[in-house]
Amino acid sequence: MKKEEIQIGSDASFFKSISSVIEQARKNAKTAVNLSMVYAYFEIGKMIVEREQGGSDRAEYGKKLLQELSNYLAKLYGKGYSADNLKLMRRFYVVYSQDQIGETLFPQSKNLPAVSTGRKFYLSWSHYLKLMRIDNIDERHFYEIESVKNDWSLSELKRQYNSSLYERLALSTDKDKVYRLALEGQTVESPKDAVKDPYVLEFLGLPELPSYSETELESRIIDHLQQFLLELGTGFAFVGRQERFTFDEEHFMVDLVFYNRLLRCFVLFDLKIGELKHQDIGQMQMYVHYYDRKVKLPEENPTIGIILCRDKNNAVVEMTLPEDNSQIFASKYETVLPSKEALQKLLQEQLSDEDESSS
Repeated sequence: MKKEEIQIGSDASFFKSISSVIEQARKNAKTAVNLSMVYAYFEIGKMIVEREQGGSDRAEYGKKLLQELSNYLAKLYGKGYSADNLKLMRRFYVVYSQDQIGETLFPQSKNLPAVSTGRKFYLSWSHYLKLMRIDNIDERHFYEIESVKNDWSLSELKRQYNSSLYERLALSTDKDKVYRLALEGQTVESPKDAVKDPYVLEFLGLPELPSYSETELESRIIDHLQQFLLELGTGFAFVGRQERFTFDEEHFMVDLVFYNRLLRCFVLFDLKIGELKHQDIGQMQMYVHYYDRKVKLPEENPTIGIILCRDKNNAVVEMTLPEDNSQIFASKYETVLPSKEALQKLLQEQLSDEDESSS
């Protein structure tokens, strides 16, 4: 019988509370089992490497060793111990025996054991299969930290990697903060930290449309709100769409309104399907001023406005906004996944330029 079909009468809330405890316990047990296997695979990988290093002809000996070990384990435990899987365990040890990560980021890590190198693991084996394919150690650390902090599923981790989140955040910050990405993940300390450029909205399914309106773009975002919140990043909560206010007997509508609990401020989004114009920036400035003066509480921080557009001229943005701007931002959005290689090249060029300017 399905849960929703069970008749529980007047004690419904009590029964559901008990059920939630059991569900959480099951989840914890499953997590504990998954983590135990990750630690076991690390030790198996270590034992294989040490055994192979003792062989005379390492290549041939290693190949024979893995096949014979696979046959032996398959008889005892069934599937899951093919020669290919054993190779992955060996690679897991090779990658992570030299890969340390700051434990202070994860308070829960104090209850976790450490392997012989002092390393602790926080994610499922499936997560680490994806992570250990990332050659750049800084990028690998970033995605591991973000997966733990945000409780990303494997599919969410893959989506963020494929959308080049690391490169997009790195390109929108300075060199010092690029290094912090590998140590702390994404930190939101100022309005600029909460803004990406570009935003990747491939999940909206807009590329198949020959044309679409701003209303269609907004509706698609609402239909995929969970994925849009994931793209926005840490701390965002949805407030409303087409939020209306009246000023000087004129009615205005803010396309999308969010609140960021880390920055403790409203975040307004205005959607544009074409190239950004200076009038769009002026309109957003009015929206931000209205929220600052009429909506936000005294203890809350100044409102942030983000104009999400298909294209923009950076010179127009810089000329229209004040030099000390910290409230209005213009970001492009992409309806297809960006080229990771192109973003990596752009990031390297940016870091090189910063090195030259500082020398």
